[in-house]
Amino acid sequence: MSQRVHNFGAGPAALPLDVLKRVQADLLDFESTGMSILEMSHRSKVYDRVHQEAMADIKTLLGASDDYEVLFMGGGARTQFALVPMNLRPSGASADYWTTGNWSRLAIAEARKAGEAREPWSSEETGHDRVPQAGEVEVDPAAAYLHYTSNNTVAGTQYHHVPDAGDVPLVCDMSSDIFSRPVDLTPFGLIYAGAQKNLGPAGVTVVIVRRDLWERSPASLPDTLSYAKMAAKASLLNTPPVFAIYIAGLVVKKLLAGGGLGEVEARNNSKAATLYGAIDGSEGFYQGHAQTASRSLMNVTFRLNQQDLEPVFIAEAAEAGLAGLKGHRSVGGIRASIYNAISAESVAALVGFMGDFQRRHG
Repeated sequence: MSQRVHNFGAGPAALPLDVLKRVQADLLDFESTGMSILEMSHRSKVYDRVHQEAMADIKTLLGASDDYEVLFMGGGARTQFALVPMNLRPSGASADYWTTGNWSRLAIAEARKAGEAREPWSSEETGHDRVPQAGEVEVDPAAAYLHYTSNNTVAGTQYHHVPDAGDVPLVCDMSSDIFSRPVDLTPFGLIYAGAQKNLGPAGVTVVIVRRDLWERSPASLPDTLSYAKMAAKASLLNTPPVFAIYIAGLVVKKLLAGGGLGEVEARNNSKAATLYGAIDGSEGFYQGHAQTASRSLMNVTFRLNQQDLEPVFIAEAAEAGLAGLKGHRSVGGIRASIYNAISAESVAALVGFMGDFQRRHG
């Protein structure tokens, strides 16, 4: 095998090496069935166990009660931008959306195609460099739900609190920070996340939905777009993304065996502190985008004080085995995504390269 790089890509992103090796070992003959899991029926007893265990383990990891159902759905998180209002916003009602970056902007645009969606707060005027702080925004008590994006991959900002919406259910796009830290599910009506950041490969979206929310789904919705219909069939209404669910299940088992989300959070805090420390200690050579109180622990975004050096930085980093550091095409700059599977050793390698690059080019 060729040398594996330090993969700082924003998604699809790095997966734990031991999980990849397990998948490799099982690929041709899954559990002595004589076939790959890629080939077997989703109605088989072998796959059904994998499927049910993955759902149960996700609930265990989150501490979810039986009031919540785990759904496996297709179409990525962007499909949920449409499905959330289709399922949860009654006819004539409005929903609140807080806009903190590209993905929340797309979410409200989708919601407005078929109904009313208010935008009481946006960070657009400051280049999406922060999220609202606790108590800063008033929530409409009549809103069907409050939608927000917990972590913003493009801008590198993240909520470090759960918004207080009173009795209004919270709906959260956690695509890029799910399972990176503990979360109290009590205020949430629904959480959704594309798997390809912290959970598994692209191809499956995890939806954690509370019973009173999924029961809002109109009977007129197509079956595979209805949370209620998918919940009633345990996400086996149609053929699910079998392989992606299998890998996600392995990742969740690894997180449980490693001590749960408290241990994950401690590791992620340490990695982020190391990288932000290098940026802040560079005497302005590296300049972080996000305001300090809103800095993401998952996606660290920064510029060089000489922006014409950024392509050089990215190219030299790639030669040094540091991949995926180019910022999102809409904003440029540098972005290091340090999801759960990124080790402290990878972060140390990046920080070492940053110091060397500054000595040579500063």
